[in-house]
This record gives sequence, structure tokens and C-alpha cells, in this order.
Amino acid sequence: MTQNLNRVYLSLGSNIEPETHLRAAIDALHAQFGDLHLSSVYRTEAVGFEGPAFLNLAIGFDTDWTPLQLDRWLHALEDKQGRRRDVERYSSRTLDIDIVLFGDQVVEGPGHLQIPRDELKYAFVLAPLVEIAPDAVHPGSRQTMAVLWNAHPQRDAPREIVALD
Repeated sequence: MTQNLNRVYLSLGSNIEPETHLRAAIDALHAQFGDLHLSSVYRTEAVGFEGPAFLNLAIGFDTDWTPLQLDRWLHALEDKQGRRRDVERYSSRTLDIDIVLFGDQVVEGPGHLQIPRDELKYAFVLAPLVEIAPDAVHPGSRQTMAVLWNAHPQRDAPREIVALD
């Protein structure tokens, strides 16, 4: 019996001890899902609030989980890394993981589950994603990540790539 696998793309970010929390998230994702396709890690300014710069990356992998199963597991992973949910939505955080794309599915679910994520409009989400999935198709616009990135107003802005220790 074959399992139906979906290619999933996540956006990860942290601006509180980011190297520690992103490394822990990558390790947990690898332990749970196996092979991961990782983008470079980018340092980006906080968007929507004043705060320290974030480290952001995108990760792709295949799963037979549902979007809701994955979302719940990712929330538990964020919580394990000290994510606070009793603060402003746009604030500093130990770990933020969003499901950006889940196969060709469009999902609105409990909490803030939304696939594809509106945050694809931001360079801090789209730049890492286009690096690992230029041919992935946005299920709403039917445009590839490469086409979306080529039209992005911040496409040519300098970006700092950093290494996770």
C-alpha cells in the first residue's frame, strides 16, 4: 500500500537565541520526517514591530500527515522551545514555524492555520522559499515561487546569509 505524500514547505524564524532554537527545530523535524531540504539562513529586520533581527529559513519535506496534524505538531515544537502565546502576535519569539505550502492544498483551519500563508508577500518568507522551491506553485495564483519572487519589490535588496552554529 502506498502512502499519499505531500511536499510541505515551512517558514521558520527566531529572534530570541535564534541559533539555538532554529537548530533544535531542524533536529526535531529531521527526527520526525527524515530528509529535509533547507534553504540558507537569512538575517532580516523585524516586520510589524520594533525588535532584534530575525534569522529565517525555509524547509521542505514530504509527509503523509494532514495539514492539521502537522500544524498541531509544529505548535507543540514551538511551545517546547519556549514560544509564548500570551504576548502580542507581532513580537519577538523563540521560534515561529508556519506551513507556507502543503502540496496544492488551500486550507483555513483553527488558530492561525492558513495555507498558503499570506506571509508569502514578505521577502523574509519568499526569498528562502524560492531558493529551495522555485518551481513550487502557489495554489491560489497558480504562479511559481520564482515568478512571484521576480515580481517582488525587494527582490534586489541586499540580504545577509548567516551560518547556524
